[in-house]
Amino acid sequence: GDVGGLEVLKDWLSKRQLAFSQRARDFGLPLPKGILMIGVPGCGKSLTAKAVSAKWQMPLLRLDVGKVFSSLVGSSEENIRKCIRTAEAVAPSILWLDELEKGFSGTQSSGQTDGGTTARVFASFITWLQEKESSVFVIATANDVSQLPPELLRKGRFDEIFFVDLPSSSERRDIISIHLTKKGRDPASFDLDAMTTATQGFSGSEVEQAVISALYDAFEANEELDTAKLLKSAREIIPLSLTMKEGLDGMREWARTRARRASGGNSPSEEGRAVELEI
Repeated sequence: GDVGGLEVLKDWLSKRQLAFSQRARDFGLPLPKGILMIGVPGCGKSLTAKAVSAKWQMPLLRLDVGKVFSSLVGSSEENIRKCIRTAEAVAPSILWLDELEKGFSGTQSSGQTDGGTTARVFASFITWLQEKESSVFVIATANDVSQLPPELLRKGRFDEIFFVDLPSSSERRDIISIHLTKKGRDPASFDLDAMTTATQGFSGSEVEQAVISALYDAFEANEELDTAKLLKSAREIIPLSLTMKEGLDGMREWARTRARRASGGNSPSEEGRAVELEI
């Protein structure tokens, strides 16, 4: 409930909540392997990983790939095997890899740069992903599709690949309500329609920052938070959708035929075109 939008992704995860039980094995269901979430930074990928852990009541283990690598020959490969054994020891569990493309960057040129260490560590990890029979659900997130090794996207590594786009207008409305409620305010006392319009093209984290910035303004002025302060704060933020528009368009084009959308309804880009046509 603390994750605004992403209804398709949340529905997919809810259906697999009981898939680790013996009843699921008797029914013939295989153990879920995991998901790869690709998309715009600040749109709820990491938050979803934490929310799944709380929803499923399973321990969340975060794998920092950077700490796997060591200067001693062979120790990096041993470290990744140790990480895998630890995750399996506390199973059923969730293994979370944040910004996966950065952790395994340089895989293609590993033979020339680090003696093949990155390639061997990556090979151990994806082989385990493919063959694992333990109840470890892997949640991996990535922002830059172009840096992902192609082997990682092959069917069988993950159950599903989701593309997390910018929130739609209805999702932004939900996100605003969630953050106002968290700050002890009643969303009904604010003009949510005006705020939804003012945050067109915002990511979830940018919507949150608009609320926090307005709270600072209200606190400094010794006044209560109102819609005017929220709108002023939103106008001061330059969203990521403007500063990296070309990158987002390329990401959407890649995901159109290669990934499943995490949200239902129209995409933010389609909403933007509809507004332009209406004008």
